[in-house]
Amino acid sequence: MGAEFVALSLPPLLIGILAAVTCALPGNFLLLRRQALIGDAISHVVLPGIVVAFLLTGTIATLPMLLGAAGAALAAVILIEAVRRTARIEAGAAMGVVFTSLFAAGVLLLEQSDTSAVHLDVEHALYGNLESLIWLDATGWASLVDPVALAGLPPELLRMALALLIVGVALRLMWRPLAIATFDEGFAATLGLPVRAIGLALVMLAALAAVAAFDAVGSIIVIAMFICPPASARMMTDRLGAQVGWSVAFAILSAVLGYVAAGYGPLWLGFDNAVSAAGMIATVSGLILGVTMLAGPRRYRAGIAAQG
Repeated sequence: MGAEFVALSLPPLLIGILAAVTCALPGNFLLLRRQALIGDAISHVVLPGIVVAFLLTGTIATLPMLLGAAGAALAAVILIEAVRRTARIEAGAAMGVVFTSLFAAGVLLLEQSDTSAVHLDVEHALYGNLESLIWLDATGWASLVDPVALAGLPPELLRMALALLIVGVALRLMWRPLAIATFDEGFAATLGLPVRAIGLALVMLAALAAVAAFDAVGSIIVIAMFICPPASARMMTDRLGAQVGWSVAFAILSAVLGYVAAGYGPLWLGFDNAVSAAGMIATVSGLILGVTMLAGPRRYRAGIAAQG
């Protein structure tokens, strides 16, 4: 039983946890800055970037895919700002126009190009391939300290761990100026802080998280993790540090419960087949948000009602 768990379940579970936490960390600041839709936009525009990279290189190697996705994310940020300034519409509307248009373009490119041989399709883009990220070289818990076996770990695990490290270190270094600019941009500007550069850095961290997570978990988890764990954490506290801590806890809980429920939930209910792990993780994160909205501290429910 232990050998089967280590080989088949441990790697995808860890990848799901790392992806959820990596997206939730910058999601806290996007939420507080009322820019949560940027995470949604980035997760959508990653698709056309990956397809274009494949069409140009003919491979699905990690570096071309990451470069293509990062280029698309950067282009989306520029287009959103251009649409907002040119059309003089609110940022949310500009994001909606750009990310739906680019995602639709990516879907059309997928349908018109021959990508079936490399398992690059719309379903893969939405749900990812979390369940298939198994560790074939593992023979049990002893494999965790076996260099030969460790060399056979899914590359997505190392990629997500590296992305989490970069995002975590960057946010720690930017913590004070980012916090000031998040809560009061005017005051931050009077202190001489580079407000625009701080905002761009945050968006780029969000893009890094989305790009790293996209191949393994698809766009559904990315969208949910940018918004649901931070929003759930906001129901629990009014302190930034505590909110980030709560969001990490909720992200981990969503990944663990969602993965287990996807694999075993249908069996417990008498069905024969499992369901999408990505979809279930996103569903659990939404359920956690619903619970915190109902059971969180009373002052937040009152605050939300007052704002509505």
